[in-house]
Amino acid sequence: MIKAIANRFVESLIALLLMSVVIFLLSRLTGDPVALMLGDGATEADRQALIAELGLDQSLPVQYFTFVGNALTGNFGQSLTASADPALELVLSRLPASLSLAGVALAFTLVVGIIFGVFAAVAHNSPIDVLARLIALIGQSIPSFWLGIVLMYVFAVQLRWLPTSGYGEPVHYVLPAATLGLFTLAAITRLVRASMLEALGSEYIKLARVKGLPETVVVWKHALANSLIPVITFMGTFFAVMITGAVVVETVFAWPGIGRLAYESILARDFPVVQTVVLVITALFILANLAVDILYVIVDPRMRSRG
Repeated sequence: MIKAIANRFVESLIALLLMSVVIFLLSRLTGDPVALMLGDGATEADRQALIAELGLDQSLPVQYFTFVGNALTGNFGQSLTASADPALELVLSRLPASLSLAGVALAFTLVVGIIFGVFAAVAHNSPIDVLARLIALIGQSIPSFWLGIVLMYVFAVQLRWLPTSGYGEPVHYVLPAATLGLFTLAAITRLVRASMLEALGSEYIKLARVKGLPETVVVWKHALANSLIPVITFMGTFFAVMITGAVVVETVFAWPGIGRLAYESILARDFPVVQTVVLVITALFILANLAVDILYVIVDPRMRSRG
């Protein structure tokens, strides 16, 4: 198993390298940052001086390998905006806000999704099951930006229960976390429901019932323990959905995270910051999946015996 994890780590590094190439090229297709930075009153001499200072007069391969070499030393370049902050420092300053939002949203969706999935499976084909499946269908169909605007209008504008923006207080997490987590909530509900239906029909559950174990113990201890394995397997993907989906949600709710930073940097054609944001998100995705692989070994005894 250690060898398998090591192989996965190497594959992830290769994926990160390929992603850096893609992002490097795509970021340079959005326009000329020099024109944006200098404005209309700049002379051609000013333009050429800034191009040379930023290294944009070099060929794309040279620019890319310079970027990679600097990145290996922790230097991701400086923002091309007026602040000229180091790109990595700027991203890391926004990262806690995104991680906290994703963590709250993921915790909410795990708890609610598992409960919905269990009750839907236990009450198979009942109104509760139909309601759970309907919620799952709606959750995977509604665009997050539209949901965020609707929730903001209802709970912030009309009812005035919650703020439309802000960061730091628990109340500020409610609307963005609900918006960010609905898609994942639907996926977890469907996964748990399908796994529970399979587990409840298995031989070991029948044996547990024959032994006279209470139904709550049979369902919540024996059946649920095995039904959570698919959820754990996809937790890395769920985490990635939270982080990538934050670009839209953070923009709607003015959340000061890396998603909003990415949006602002794209509009400003700030190549170093865009590259850094995407690479940091990719690294988080890789680490999340590696953690899931390790957790999968801990939870599933069959994987330990194979290792």
